[in-house]
Amino acid sequence: MKALVTGASGFIGSNLVRELLRHGYEVRALLRKGSDTRNLDGLKLEMAYGDLRDPRSLEGAVAGCDVLFHAAACYTFWLPQPRLMYEINVKGTENILSAAMKKGIKRAVYTSTCSTIGISTNGLPSNEETELNPDDLVGHYKKSKYLAESVAWKFYHLGLPLVVVNPTTPVGAYDIKPTPTGKMIVDYLNRRMFAYVETGLNIVAVEDVAKGHILALERGRPGQRYLLGNQNLTLKEVFFILEQISGIPAPRAKIPVWLATGVAYIDELIEGGLLRRPPRIPVASVKMARKFMFFDSSRAVRELGLPQTPVEQALERAVRWFTDNGYVKG
Repeated sequence: MKALVTGASGFIGSNLVRELLRHGYEVRALLRKGSDTRNLDGLKLEMAYGDLRDPRSLEGAVAGCDVLFHAAACYTFWLPQPRLMYEINVKGTENILSAAMKKGIKRAVYTSTCSTIGISTNGLPSNEETELNPDDLVGHYKKSKYLAESVAWKFYHLGLPLVVVNPTTPVGAYDIKPTPTGKMIVDYLNRRMFAYVETGLNIVAVEDVAKGHILALERGRPGQRYLLGNQNLTLKEVFFILEQISGIPAPRAKIPVWLATGVAYIDELIEGGLLRRPPRIPVASVKMARKFMFFDSSRAVRELGLPQTPVEQALERAVRWFTDNGYVKG
């Protein structure tokens, strides 16, 4: 069976490609010309070149494939031109799923995010049915992914056999960019974390997320969404685990979110506005920290058999990969 993977050179995508190859799939990777392909070096796969913003380039990439994994996305909390994020995440999703329908793809898995799921107000972790409060769509990334998932459901209702997966916060190897979470780990390892805010997130091994995609393809119910996550932790607990792994002391000072937000606005004004480079503390990332992003992944565990690798192991693999690949100074 041949699978087309968009975003194949990225963090989740490259881990998914490796897992597909282990499972005996033929893999075709959709890449833009000039993409950084280091995450795919040495892998036995087929390359197809195209751009999610160019519908004409996608039909040839889809042709001859049996299944589609649409894992590509613009994942950042700051861009000088946010319009690009909507072109890739929203319009790009429409373009690739339209090509999939035209070429008779038998089944598709769309990689959404936990950010499209509501944040519980009853003290319990959110699940796939938790209603989203529009006020929680903080920043262009969340908004664009919400709109993109809506596009994916439109194609499901048009007849495309589609399953949606909603990863929480994956960590591990091949976070080449790195992602916002990976950058937090890198900053920690480079001793740039001097305080923490009172917030929480759900951590999951990126390898489990990759396996969850394949399980969603093979066992998931079309028209269903699956949270791919594992353990809910406060940020303080995440830093404590990183301290145990690295030996670098975790920050002991806690600062209120309002103060962190003010610092982020100043940082974004100077770095993003004046210097035109990515800010160290994007405002959207701090605004997200106002609420605990705790999730319940029991549906994916129960229906798909989603693995639950201990998060300590996942964070240890991330630390080792960043260290071995030159992200840690000194």
